[in-house]
Amino acid sequence: MKEKILTAAKETISIEAKAIANLENFIDSEFAEAVEHIYKAKGRVIVTGIGKSAVIATKIVATLNSTGTPAIFMHAADAIHGDLGTIQKEDVVICISKSGNSPEIKVLVPYIKDFKNLLVGITADRDSFLGKESDFVLNSYVEKEACPNNLAPTTSTTAQMVIGDALAICLLKLKGFSRKDFAKYHPGGSLGKKLYLRVSDITAQNMKPQVAPETSVTDAIIEISEKMLGVAAVIENDKIIGIITDGDIRRMLKNNTEFKDLTARDIMSPAPKTIDQDALAVDALEMLEENKISQLLALENQTYSGVVHIHNLIREGIL
Repeated sequence: MKEKILTAAKETISIEAKAIANLENFIDSEFAEAVEHIYKAKGRVIVTGIGKSAVIATKIVATLNSTGTPAIFMHAADAIHGDLGTIQKEDVVICISKSGNSPEIKVLVPYIKDFKNLLVGITADRDSFLGKESDFVLNSYVEKEACPNNLAPTTSTTAQMVIGDALAICLLKLKGFSRKDFAKYHPGGSLGKKLYLRVSDITAQNMKPQVAPETSVTDAIIEISEKMLGVAAVIENDKIIGIITDGDIRRMLKNNTEFKDLTARDIMSPAPKTIDQDALAVDALEMLEENKISQLLALENQTYSGVVHIHNLIREGIL
């Protein structure tokens, strides 16, 4: 049974992967013109469909909204029973249907045409009712469904979703939609934090361990222990000249039987890694990983402002 399961799963992925790869052949000037019209439209994008296509429509709407293109889902069946009022004068309507001949689609499309709204059809059959009535057709043709009976919408709905993603990303790039823009629409969870959490938000939670170059090693150890970040910045004339980490202390103990006369300057590591406190926390994580270290010293106008520890980023869900 296990082998049968694995074979079926791999066949499904293979069939869908080939179908998706083939979609590149349908990305043509008509696709580009459709994107341009949506980009220039003053209204919203209304995405509609029936059955499984309606489910895909909701996903496309979510993707458009999250990438800067205002969109609304309208169920094709509900549309012909009162929800046509969703469509406003300058809206663009995207209608999704594999066959392009569903009864609800045949009823809905003439009303959209009467409203004079631009109609973009996502269908696997350009010669279908939807294909012929649409101002632009985005071809989502697939050779066969992954379903062994070639009935359950599987490959076809995956293709519809990919076309929707391609549409959304094209619009994103035309709009110059940035990481900052993305953060406005995704403030929650770890994804939001990666886009808006800054180093200053981290350092504000931590104490600020620091010693002078002539501070005794004993006092430096006390400072590191009390501030609980495993590190202390060595500051001279308001400038960072070095850093003392737990590792530096271990190396000192290994190499010195007596350390009562040693100072912070004697055991510090010069030229520590620093980051501007206005930088994103995810950039701090990248620096920590690249340099295989656990802490960074933060700067505000080239002045020491605090410490970012890898544990801070783990707690925030950045890692």
